[in-house]
Amino acid sequence: MVEQQKQRIELELSQRVDELDRTILRKMQAEMHECAARCCRDTAASMDSVQRCVENCSIPVQRAQQHVEKELGSFNSRLQRCVMDCNDTVKDKMGPTPTDDDISKYTGMFERCAIKCVDKHVEILPGLFKTMHQVLGSKRF
Repeated sequence: MVEQQKQRIELELSQRVDELDRTILRKMQAEMHECAARCCRDTAASMDSVQRCVENCSIPVQRAQQHVEKELGSFNSRLQRCVMDCNDTVKDKMGPTPTDDDISKYTGMFERCAIKCVDKHVEILPGLFKTMHQVLGSKRF
């Protein structure tokens, strides 16, 4: 059950990251390469100057990637904390010497709680990615 939820969240994230890549990040990468090509066409510039120019072209893409990684890391941390809270709650209720029936009961309790965590966090994804689209599309990068 928990493995299915893990796959569910990974699929949701993968689809949304792919969409973000197709709609924003690839365009930024294309602009970076076009900028770098312009730097290289400047035959009057020194080698160091061209190198700095090329490096400056990559800054927006690097910042965008860092932003996405930070947001996804924060999301994953929130999800992990939720699941760990489920684990802690069940451990607190289980007691020191659970019977097989208790273990079965508490395993079910943990799984239901973990599913609620995944449900809650899947619901967060549209807003999270909408915000990332807005931030990345704002040309702040």
